Amino acid sequence: MSEYSVSALEILRNPQATLQWYIIPVFLILIYAISDQAKRKNWNILLGAAALWGMDLFNEIWNSIVFHATGFAPVWGTPMGTGETSLLLLIGYNIEISIMFAFMGMSACLTLPEDKKKKILGINNRVFFALLFTFFSVCVESFLNYAGVLTWEYDWWSRSCPWLVFLIGYLPFFSMAFFVHDLSTRKKQFIAVGSILGVDILLLIIFGSIGWM
Repeated sequence: MSEYSVSALEILRNPQATLQWYIIPVFLILIYAISDQAKRKNWNILLGAAALWGMDLFNEIWNSIVFHATGFAPVWGTPMGTGETSLLLLIGYNIEISIMFAFMGMSACLTLPEDKKKKILGINNRVFFALLFTFFSVCVESFLNYAGVLTWEYDWWSRSCPWLVFLIGYLPFFSMAFFVHDLSTRKKQFIAVGSILGVDILLLIIFGSIGWM
């Protein structure tokens, strides 16, 4: 088991060791943002954001499975001492990351033009923004790794080989968020989001019950 993995396990779901006051106002800011969108009846924004958040949670779940299956390290980690967290939820998933992706989903969906067919630089705007946000997200994540607050311990998932980070780490997030945002009926949106979150919950129950989370 890698040194970083041992460090992360020491603080995994251990709020007595990590909880800090700043997370309370940050969480309230998230509630304010969600409430504001709900008051404006921007359900497309909220449901698109929920889809992105759920897609990220799915990645965090399989990342934990990789760690327990290999007994060495997760694909990415947020261990103690390389970047403080108020609560480590999964081996590579802290409360700050969770809140960040909730904001990211709302922010990304808010940028979408009303015209689904509008082109930017000759590219459909949904595809353009999915690629653009993915590119910037990979850049930010690479910087976090460079700064040492996000650990990558496999050669195929690294700054020198960012393709999987692009194709698996972020592009599906924005693609699904925009897909759900654009669905023609609220029922279809709820089914899509419910399916994503339902799979997440099922996996958490199954692998959590056998101690893999």
